[in-house]
Amino acid sequence: MMMKQKRYEALVYALHGDLFRYAFWLCHDRQVAEDLVQETFLRAWKALDSLKEEKAAKAWLITILRRENARRFERKQFDLVDIETTAVPDRKTPGMEQKMENEWLRRHIADLAPEYREPLLLQVIGGFSGEEIAGILDLNKNTVMTRLFRARNQLKEAMEQDTTPRGRSNG
Repeated sequence: MMMKQKRYEALVYALHGDLFRYAFWLCHDRQVAEDLVQETFLRAWKALDSLKEEKAAKAWLITILRRENARRFERKQFDLVDIETTAVPDRKTPGMEQKMENEWLRRHIADLAPEYREPLLLQVIGGFSGEEIAGILDLNKNTVMTRLFRARNQLKEAMEQDTTPRGRSNG
């Protein structure tokens, strides 16, 4: 029992921040994100013996978190929040121009179809490889790589078409 406790505490310590960032991206609410992470770690504790390789822990926990997030919608209908009016705090931003650019990027990422947005977020926020993302999303690695490529191209096209990425007006 003591070994399981130490293993669990090491997982929580090492991966709590990554899980929270991903959860926050999914729900855009600090309290809900904290609840999702807590529930994820609770389920992880119960199933810790099924985790055979420590290097697979992050992908395993992200998969649990994604399922927990899906369960939220099965249990209860929440008020949907418009991404354009939701500010995601970024405490490391140097100035207003960077904040506006970050918000512009968040809006365009949110506009991507879910099949493109989710692998991109897993790569950018979660730091997962294409192979790990394939495992998490239960997809072929080539499919994941294609979706990542298309997501980046769609963002690039949006940047080229949008003349106001930093809040500048057209007039």
